[in-house]
Amino acid sequence: MKRVLPGLFFIFLHLSIMNAQSPKEFAEIWTKSHVTGILPSNTRHKDLLVYLGKLKKLGIKVSEVGKSYGGREIFQAEWGKGQLKIFMWSQMHGDEPTATPALIDLLAFLQTSRLAWVKKLSQTITIHAVPMLNPDGTELFQRRNLQFIDINRDARRLETPEGQLLKKLCDDWKPNLGFNLHNQNSLTTVGSTKKQATISLLAVSGDKEGKSNDGHLLTRRLCSVMVKSLETFIKGNIGRYDDEYNERAFGDNISAWGTPVILVETGAMHGKSEMFLVKLNFVAYLSALQSIVDGTEKQTSMSVYDNLPFNSTGDIYNFIFRKATIVGDKGEPYSADVGVNSERRRANEYPPAFVQEIGDLSVYAGLEEFDVKDYYLVPKGDFLHIGSNAEFSFYKKSSVKDLKKLPEPDAIFLNGKWKKPLP
Repeated sequence: MKRVLPGLFFIFLHLSIMNAQSPKEFAEIWTKSHVTGILPSNTRHKDLLVYLGKLKKLGIKVSEVGKSYGGREIFQAEWGKGQLKIFMWSQMHGDEPTATPALIDLLAFLQTSRLAWVKKLSQTITIHAVPMLNPDGTELFQRRNLQFIDINRDARRLETPEGQLLKKLCDDWKPNLGFNLHNQNSLTTVGSTKKQATISLLAVSGDKEGKSNDGHLLTRRLCSVMVKSLETFIKGNIGRYDDEYNERAFGDNISAWGTPVILVETGAMHGKSEMFLVKLNFVAYLSALQSIVDGTEKQTSMSVYDNLPFNSTGDIYNFIFRKATIVGDKGEPYSADVGVNSERRRANEYPPAFVQEIGDLSVYAGLEEFDVKDYYLVPKGDFLHIGSNAEFSFYKKSSVKDLKKLPEPDAIFLNGKWKKPLP
């Protein structure tokens, strides 16, 4: 009997660990317990300090590991005591913020969870996470650092202090797996589907010829795990990022230096908030980590990832005005579709919108489309052209007798919003 009990105990423990949580359960955990609350695009360095203070209170080790070109502190948080070393970094582009709060929420959950698989995970892996590698760019909400260098094109020359730091952290620790966390254009699509690529993944090969090794096989399987998890929420909106080798980029070089890297690119989903995207990242990271400890990573087919359509661009617009009759000072009215795109801005700022295309847009889609065939579209200024501000007045054709003496407009569209909606 004394011999049987230990065996039963280990069987029970194994079954507890293998009782994996579903993506929906991960999403529910985030909804109930996330510690971040500011929209990612509105999050600044001072807000990160508050978040890191919360992690410290939970017992997570947080260390200042360097400074930006502008003198702002860059931090690294550590969790776990296992041999498998996982390095995660976010916001090396200052206007790509989604993963920063997702990392904070991930670490807070792992630190406070009492689930058996999380305990086993803490004994299996060690995470080093650098949220907000580019705090200066974050403060200005721009891609580049204060030297106006793209940190993610500085892997060879190391001319930025942020790039030097990232290289040093990798060289000193020699992680076994990396997560390179970014945002992509909100109008990126999944292949030719005209569906937004809400999340795109890339198992970075680190080889100019795209050859695989054991590390690349691991990242392909983990990407498959994340795809299957994310399909619970955004099936059809998951893409595969361009796998062309970039000899200046950190993801390719870190993979070449011996750490297999997964690139996670967060796009958008029309009608969903930024916090929805944070939740998706949280679910994806946890699903990947859980699969490492419960063994499902080894059982997952790489084909799930391999068969993802590659990203595409140029197939959708933020707004399309269909069959508009355009009026300007340069000639007679003419009929055309008008495509308008908005620029990326913080959530609390008004994003400017510009005319991107004029003509036959029947093969393209708009996140929002308006049938204006019964209206005259009058742009602000002399005439409509590519690059014009999207400031339009609309006049019902049936109410206009003289185009030189227009009445009050029936609708007004101003930089992405209806100041006066279409009737």
